[in-house]
Amino acid sequence: MQFNILTIFPEVIEPYCSASIIGRAQKKKLLKINVVNIRGYSADKRRKVDDEPFGGGPGMVMLAQPIYDCLAALKLPQKRRVILTSPQGRPWTQALAKDFAREKNITIICGRYEGVDERIMPLITDEISIGDYVLTGGELPALVIIDSIARMLSGVVKEASVINETFYDGASFDHPHYTRPADFRGLKTPAVLLNGNHKEIETWRQEMAEKKRKRVRPEL
Repeated sequence: MQFNILTIFPEVIEPYCSASIIGRAQKKKLLKINVVNIRGYSADKRRKVDDEPFGGGPGMVMLAQPIYDCLAALKLPQKRRVILTSPQGRPWTQALAKDFAREKNITIICGRYEGVDERIMPLITDEISIGDYVLTGGELPALVIIDSIARMLSGVVKEASVINETFYDGASFDHPHYTRPADFRGLKTPAVLLNGNHKEIETWRQEMAEKKRKRVRPEL
């Protein structure tokens, strides 16, 4: 799978994508992340990528021209997904991450300022939000989307780890986890996890996961 990330701040994207699990996945060629600086496609001699909104109002609007030319230069395949990160978009979910993991080519445009010129919208296949709040830019949402999709790709993380995670199959929660030592400063590991009875352990884990879901997310 290839990700193309269109941004005016590549220095925000690159360090995260070169580290940890995502970095290792790239080295193993399980995925490729192509970070593209939108400023490089500006027709303005000062590499301007924004301007004041028509009709007045606060803030600036990202220009259509650099984004259009950037996408054209990428020569994207006919079958592709082009995401615009936006607080007004469809909420990002684990189900969408699983769906997008079936794609071969995903392009993410990191929105900035007051938004983007509406005339780029015909190029967009998906407008995505990671929550009902506003950030200073779309780089963090882009990283969230990349990370959650990458975990669904074969070989990036162990399959058993993925399918047991919170929200993998809908509204399910993960169970509590414990590791050594069994007694940490008087805080003891539940005895059931130490008795070697796998059936009892599985039952306990399911009960604890459901108990937490009801307490933390009763609306699910």
